[in-house]
Amino acid sequence: MANVTIQPVETRSQQKEFVGLPWKLYAQDPNWVPPLLQNHQELLGYQTAIGRLVAKPHPFHAEAEMQTFLAIRDGQVCGRIAATIHHVHNRTYEEQRGFFGFFESINDTGVSKALFDAARDWLSDRGMRAIRGPMNPSFNYEMGLLVKGFDAPPTFMMTYNPPYYADLIEGWGFEKVRDMYAFRGHVDMVETLDKKMWFVIEESTRRFNIKLRPIDTRRFVDEVRLFLSIYNEANGNHWGFAPLTDGEIVKMANGMKSLIVPELTSMAEVDGKTVGTIFGMLDYNPRIKQIDGRLFPTGFLKILNGRKKLKRVRMLAAHVLPEFQRWGLGLVLANSVWQRVKDWGIEEVEFSWVMECNRLSRGTLERANVPRPNTYRLYDYNIAPT
Repeated sequence: MANVTIQPVETRSQQKEFVGLPWKLYAQDPNWVPPLLQNHQELLGYQTAIGRLVAKPHPFHAEAEMQTFLAIRDGQVCGRIAATIHHVHNRTYEEQRGFFGFFESINDTGVSKALFDAARDWLSDRGMRAIRGPMNPSFNYEMGLLVKGFDAPPTFMMTYNPPYYADLIEGWGFEKVRDMYAFRGHVDMVETLDKKMWFVIEESTRRFNIKLRPIDTRRFVDEVRLFLSIYNEANGNHWGFAPLTDGEIVKMANGMKSLIVPELTSMAEVDGKTVGTIFGMLDYNPRIKQIDGRLFPTGFLKILNGRKKLKRVRMLAAHVLPEFQRWGLGLVLANSVWQRVKDWGIEEVEFSWVMECNRLSRGTLERANVPRPNTYRLYDYNIAPT
C-alpha cells in the first residue's frame, strides 16, 4: 500500500479538490445531502465569486485562523480536514483550544491518522493544548459527528457522515465530551404534553403579561439581528458556547432573510422589550439535494418556489434572556408558534440540536415522548497534559 501524503491547501486547484471530495465519497449514499457550495467555501475561508463579483471574506475568519489539509494516496485525494483556532472561544474560556472540522475520509486508519496528525501538529505549533470537534467551523454553525440515525437524510443544517467515522476518530485518540440529540415527531405530538406543561404556559403568560408576535417583515433583517443578539445572550452560560461576532450576526441575518418564513416564528415581549424568540426553519434539504448544492444561476429560485410542499420544519431552540429563563417562557414561545406550524401544513417537526446536559429542554421533550432518532457527538483530545 502506498504511503499517504498530506498537503496543506494553498492553491485554487487544491481548494477545489478539498470542496469536491464529499461528492466523490458519498456518490452512492442516497441519504447524503450536499452542502450549499458557496456557503461551504466561505466558511472554509476560500475566495468565492458570482460571475465577476468576488464575495467578501466570511466574518468568522476575522477572529479565527484556519488551515485545511488534503490526504493523497496513489495520486488521488482520499481525505481532508480543517484545523481551526477560534480566538473568540479561547478568550471566552481562557484556554488554548484548537478545533478540527470538515473531516472526510475513506475507511482507512492510515489516512485518518495522517490527517489528525497534521491538524494536531499545526495547532500545537501555534500554542494549542487541546482539540475539540468536529466543528464546521464553530459552535454556531454545523457541528457534531452523527453516531446514531444513519437510515434517513439529515434535516437542514445538520451533519451527516458514514458510521465508520466514529471508529476513525476514536481510534486516533479522541474521547467523547458531549452528545447532542435531535428529537423528531408528528405535529400532533403537542397533544401529549404533560398537563403540568400547560399550567406552566398559562401561569408564565399571566405572570409576565407576555405579548407574542411573529417576526415583523417590514424590519426583517433588523428582526433577525435581534434574534441572533438574544441568541448570544441566552446561550452565555451554555457549555462550549462562544458568541457570534457583530460581523457574523450581520452575515447570518442577511443570509437567513429569504429562508425564514414569518409564520413559523414567534417573539415574546415583556413591557415592550423583546425577551425571547423561537424560529422554525423549513427543511430545505430535499431541494438542496435536487440542485446539488449549487445556488446559482437558478438553484436559489428552485429552493424557494413552492415552499408549502416542504413538510418538515426544524425548530431552533427557544432563546430567552437570562433574567427570564426558568420561568417557562420557552414553552410559551413554542406553544405560540405551534398552531401556525400546523396551519402552514407541516407534518413533521424536529427539535435540534438539544445537548444531553440541557435538562430543561431534554426533559420537556422526553416527558412528551417525542422520538429521539439522531445522536451527534463532540470529541476532545489533549495535546499536552493539563
